[in-house]
Formats: sequence, structure tokens, C-alpha cells
Amino acid sequence: MSFFSLDSKFSQIMSRVFDLMMLNIIFLIMCIPIVTIGANFTAMYYVTLKMIKNEETYIFRTYWKSFRENFKQATAIWLILLAVLIVLILDLLLVMKMPGAITYLRFVFLVLICFEAMVLSYVFPVLSRFDNTVKNTIKNSILMAIRHLPWTIMILLVNLCPLLIYVFSTTKIVSYLILLMFLLGFSTVALGCSWFFVNKIFPFYMPEEEKEVLTPEEESLRALEAMDRPSPLTDRSNDAAAAETTDAAPADAAAETASEEKSASPAEQPETDE
Repeated sequence: MSFFSLDSKFSQIMSRVFDLMMLNIIFLIMCIPIVTIGANFTAMYYVTLKMIKNEETYIFRTYWKSFRENFKQATAIWLILLAVLIVLILDLLLVMKMPGAITYLRFVFLVLICFEAMVLSYVFPVLSRFDNTVKNTIKNSILMAIRHLPWTIMILLVNLCPLLIYVFSTTKIVSYLILLMFLLGFSTVALGCSWFFVNKIFPFYMPEEEKEVLTPEEESLRALEAMDRPSPLTDRSNDAAAAETTDAAPADAAAETASEEKSASPAEQPETDE
């Protein structure tokens, strides 16, 4: 096989790098209005999750599909969490300037800021993968982050990797890092985090017995149903059981009626459709 053939490993790697570069540029351009950052993170994770699963994707078309469908929910979640983060940072700065023992409260606010960083690491991938309300998406993200704490720490480290390199590097390396972030930094970080979600976290909530190909909507609904069974991610609801009972009652009544009619006229032959 030729080194530069379309089926070679080199060509596949370069194709993936080009896709990540396109995704990163689209992400940066669409993030210019700061209010759209949440929707853009959701759309980017929607694409990178598909990349990890080796699903064929058309970068812009797939990105725009998720951006359009999740814009309202993602924007609401982003504004809520951004407001909470700003309040926590302002409180931290205020406490650090106060004299006396009250300064020890800074550790409390630091823990809360780290906790919000965990939620931010989960909420947009979860929104891109599962259909739910704003409240339940945030709630499930919190519970997932706590439940999978070791993987959450790994995801946080991947997200903070560019920042850590920036802090502990020389000026020359920092300049290259900034260029790299503009070219494919954000999409590469999202791809790295997506590996953990696809292989270590989301499968926990996916029914193993389901092998048939499902639409994204059906897959999301079944995943959330599976999530209810093993964990308290969402409040258990009896609506589904009530609906099954309600549906079963007329079916039983119809079966009994059919049985009575059959026993009353055994000589009658069933009609056939022509």
C-alpha cells in the first residue's frame, strides 16, 4: 500500500487533523458572540463524539445541526453557569481581601469553583448526547461528575492541559501554544475528553442488549431510561409503568371479547384480507 494512498494510515491521520482544524476554526468564529459559547461547545462535542465512534461526519453540516437544535438549552445552561462562576470568583476575591479568619473561606470558594469546572466539563457533552430539560441536564451532569470522579479528574486535566503548559512554559513555547490553540487546540482537547465519555462514561448508561441501529432521538430516550435503573441520576417516574398498565387494560379487554366471540360462534371462519 502506498504511503500517500487514501487508505494508508498517514492519509487517515492527516484527514483527521484537517477535520479537527476545520472544526476548531468554525468553533472560534461562532464563539465571537460570547452568548453562543455554550451552543458552540455542545456542537463541537457532538462532532468529536462521532469522531471517536468512527462515524462518518460532514464537519460543518453536523456542527450546524447540533448548534441549531441545542441553541436554546445550551445558551440557557451557559448563562446560568457563567453567572454562578462570576459570583464565585467575585466572592473569592472579596474574601481574600478581608482581614482575619474569614480569609479561610477562600478554600470553600476554591472548592466550589473546582466543582463548577467539573460540571462545565460534563454539561455540554451530556447535552450533545442526550435529550433532556435544562434542569435535568445540569442535574445529571453533576451526578455523573461525582459518580465517575476518577475519570472526571482526568477530563479536568485534559481541559486544563493548555493552561498548565502556558503557566509553566517559556515565552517561545507559549507563542507556539497560542498558534496551536487557534489552529486545532480546542477541537483536539474536546476530542481527548470525548474519548473518556465514549469509552468510560456514557456506555455505563447505554443498554447492552440493544444492538439494533437507532435514531439519535431513540438512542437518547433509551439511554436515559437505562440511566434511571442503576443510578439516581433522575427521579424515578411511574409514568411509563402507568402508561403500560393503561395500554394493557384495553388490550386484555379486547382479547377477552375476542375469546368470547370465538367461543360463541366456533363455526365462524376469520375473514382474510385481499
